[in-house]
Order: sequence, then C-alpha cells, then structure tokens
Amino acid sequence: MTDKASEQEFSGLEGKALKAALREDFPSRKEIMDKIPRECFEKDTLRALTYTGISVSLTILCVQIGYFLIPMTLLAIPLWIAYALVTGTVVTGCWVLAHECGHGAFSDSVALRDTVGYILHTLLLVPYFSWQRSHAVHHSRTNHATEGETHVPSDANNKGNQGTYEAIEAIGEGPFAIFHAFGVLLVGWPMYILLGTSGGPVRGATNHFNPYAGARGEHELFPGKWKARVWLSDIGIFAFLGLLAYWAYKVGSVWPVMALYGGPYLVCNAWLVGYTWLQHTDVDVPHLGEDLWTWQKGAFMTIDRPYGALFDFLHHNIGSTHVVHHLNHQIPHYRARVATKAIAKAYPDLYLYDPTPVWRALLRVSGKCIGVVKQDGVWVYRGKNPKKAA
Repeated sequence: MTDKASEQEFSGLEGKALKAALREDFPSRKEIMDKIPRECFEKDTLRALTYTGISVSLTILCVQIGYFLIPMTLLAIPLWIAYALVTGTVVTGCWVLAHECGHGAFSDSVALRDTVGYILHTLLLVPYFSWQRSHAVHHSRTNHATEGETHVPSDANNKGNQGTYEAIEAIGEGPFAIFHAFGVLLVGWPMYILLGTSGGPVRGATNHFNPYAGARGEHELFPGKWKARVWLSDIGIFAFLGLLAYWAYKVGSVWPVMALYGGPYLVCNAWLVGYTWLQHTDVDVPHLGEDLWTWQKGAFMTIDRPYGALFDFLHHNIGSTHVVHHLNHQIPHYRARVATKAIAKAYPDLYLYDPTPVWRALLRVSGKCIGVVKQDGVWVYRGKNPKKAA
C-alpha cells in the first residue's frame, strides 16, 4: 500500500522500521544482550560438526544422483535444470555453515572453524578470509547509508537510477521486477566480489582477490594483516579452479563440469544474494546517515522472513533468524530460534518480521527498491521517479 501524501510505500512491516529508526530512546548494546538467554551463546562443536555432516552428506547424495542417473544428453536438459535447483539449494547449507565459521560461532577452536570454513567456502569458490573480513564490515555498519557493505543503496536522482526509472516506465513494473531479480540473483555475487558492486561507496571498486583494490586509508576494505589473508584465500580458489579445469581436460569436455558443478554453483549464489538482499532491503526499511546511525539501530534494521520448515532446515535458519544474528553473530544457528523469541518478546516495536511470502517480497524489492531519497532524516527507497513525483 502507499501513503499518497508522501509517496511512501509499505511492506508487511507497515512502517515499523521507519518509526524505529527515528527513536531516541534506543536500548544500549548491553541492554539488548541481557535480553538473550545465556545458553544461546554456548557453542557445541560436536553439534556444529553434525550439522556440517548432514549438509555435506546431502550434497554428496545429490551429486551422485546426477552423476550416475542423469545422462549427459540434450534431452536430459530439464533433468539437469532440476538437478541444479535441488543440489544448489542443498549445498547452500554448506555455504551457511562456512559463514558461521567465519563469524566464530561454529566452535571455540579457531583452527577448527577456519579449517572447516576455508574448505567449504573454497569448494564453492568463495575466498574465505576475504569474505570473512568484508562480511565483518557489513555487520559493523549495517544499513549505514554510505559506510555499509553489500546492498548499499544509491541516490534515486543519479544518472543510473534515472535510466532505471525510465526502463520501468517503458516495460512496466512487473516485467522489470522479474528481469531485475533474475539479473541480480544470477550475477550479483560475482559483481560484488570482483567489482565491489553495491558495496559501500566510501570503499570504491573493491576486489576480494586483490587487497589493494578500492579505497585506501580509513575506509580500506583489507587493511594490514588482511592483505596476506586475501592472498591465502586466493591460493585455495585458484587451486580448486585448477582441479575443475583438470576434470574438464580428463573427460574431454567442459559440459560435465558445468552440469554437475556449474549449475548448482549458480543456484547457490542466487540463494546467497537473495537472502542478503531481503534481509536488509524493503520499501519501508531505511538506511541511516552518520547523524542518526548507531550500531543498535543498524542491527535492528535487519528483517526476518518466512522461508518455511524445509528451507530453514537446509539453510540452518539463516533467513528466519537473521535479526539476532546481527545483534550477536556469536550465537550458533541452532540456538538462534530461542534468541529470536526472546528479542521479539523484549522489543516488539523494534524486531522486524515481515510475513509477506518470500517470492512476493522479492518481486516487491526488485521492482520498487531502485534508489533512495532523504525523508524525515533517513534514506528510503522509491519505486517511482522522485523527479516526476515532485
């Protein structure tokens, strides 16, 4: 729905985030942590390894089904598409667990969590330490209008967004939303890690494989010791790329590699981008400038959504308990539901849960979250050209 007086559109949150962003009596970080039961911070390494075993085993099972049961023929293309969708969805669980390793929530053992995380992420062509660092920056500046990291909005009045508004007017919001969503889910991840697309504008064109790309000084993405860790991440990535190339060489064709690995890889990337996009973006979820932004406000601008029991199981609740993950990333995923219930009860006016079906929310975000304008001191998305609306 739309508030015609201000052209402000609303999601299933009904403007709750806009009201929260302008609150002056925001709870302190300590007050928030005190509302979460102490047991939620306890890490169980054996339990974490068990979940890892489940995700890895399910992934191996899917790959074996593809390898032994699906023929490498043109007629089998529909089966390979189905295989990519299922296997890519399943292997996303491995991605999430590697992400948990990077946060330190997997185990108290640094060596164990970095070993598990490095292996899992490298097998998914994710530079483990590089992304560990950029993701930590994302957590430290969530929904900051200029210093955030990933899915940071741009001014609705800039040239690029004006062109996008013209495209929407030409083909209609519905078709544009589908096209835009497909493009972001398909290439959003490589564009981010290679070019820094949608990263914080203060950091420039970063690259997760080159620690010297982008801004230097205060806003450098990979300062100091992180440069060596980027190179260490690169070693794993290029070694695995070499293995994929050798596989293609041995079988005499790139197509088995693309069918068994490439398809699921693209689907896994789509899940990653989709989750992150919907966790921090909607028509009535603002980004804040330096004058209003605080760590607590930024963390509470995160959105939980209803992904359903199957995806919550496969993806370890990454989309339905993400608010508490931003409040404290040391909480293991298997304790996040208890923590979420505690936060929702303690801060019902701050905790964001949008009941909108995820597919519908994706199309809304894709079609309406184009560029931002400043309204009441915060930056909010506009689906219609603000120049023409004015």
